[in-house]
Amino acid sequence: MLKERTFSAVIMAVVFIAALTLLPWLGFVVFAAAVFLVGAWEWANLSGLVPKWQRAVFVVCIASAAFVVAQITQWTQNDQLLTQVLIAACIWWAVALLWVQGYPSSTVLWQSACVKAVIGFFVLIPAWLATIYLHQLEQGLRFIFIVVLAVACADIGAYFFGRRFGKRKLKAAVSPGKSWEGVWGGVFVAGILAFSLSLISSPPHFYTPFIVIMPIALVSVLGDLLESMFKRHRGIKDSGNILPGHGGVLDRIDGLVAAVPVYTILLISTGWGH
Repeated sequence: MLKERTFSAVIMAVVFIAALTLLPWLGFVVFAAAVFLVGAWEWANLSGLVPKWQRAVFVVCIASAAFVVAQITQWTQNDQLLTQVLIAACIWWAVALLWVQGYPSSTVLWQSACVKAVIGFFVLIPAWLATIYLHQLEQGLRFIFIVVLAVACADIGAYFFGRRFGKRKLKAAVSPGKSWEGVWGGVFVAGILAFSLSLISSPPHFYTPFIVIMPIALVSVLGDLLESMFKRHRGIKDSGNILPGHGGVLDRIDGLVAAVPVYTILLISTGWGH
């Protein structure tokens, strides 16, 4: 199992780096769309849309809505409109935090398949828009790599610190394996990344890596918890089985879909992305 998981992780890393560095902007847009649409297929299952035709309809709806929003934001050339979309996404994630905290009592608010399907729009579309926006920046490849690395650092730190020091459960009803010690361990490891980036950042951005990276280390945990909550309610272990040893695409990007919109807003606000 460990060998399979490691092999899959290496393949995913190679594919991601190749797509990020070799594809032109339009090619990367298509690549990112494909990843998020596979995630939409899996989200449909999480929502309770089990028949394949229902899941296919949901994917088409997500794709259509994403295209419309991309057109409205001039394919992310309009910072002002994009920021409004991302702020709406952040407000949604604040609501998600309340739902995760209130689980299982909060189930009454979102248990219907329709509500969970609508939530998928707020989770997937802003993350895709933010990703393609980052890619078209002058230092876009660097910024995408940073957010992926920051979420990975938070995840790895949480895993090892949680296993070694974990005692206080974060939210046992949602994810019994996660602990507060793991969360702060993940933030600590992400902080090391932020410190490293601050050493190579030009003025006036010495402290910007901390302002940008520390919040997304925490937000990525929320993305993980939200998916765990829906999986627990749905009675499944993984969102899918497309990635051997890892489950589904959503199981790999659950932290990123929450982190990327917040990360992008912080980049725009601090001017680090320009």
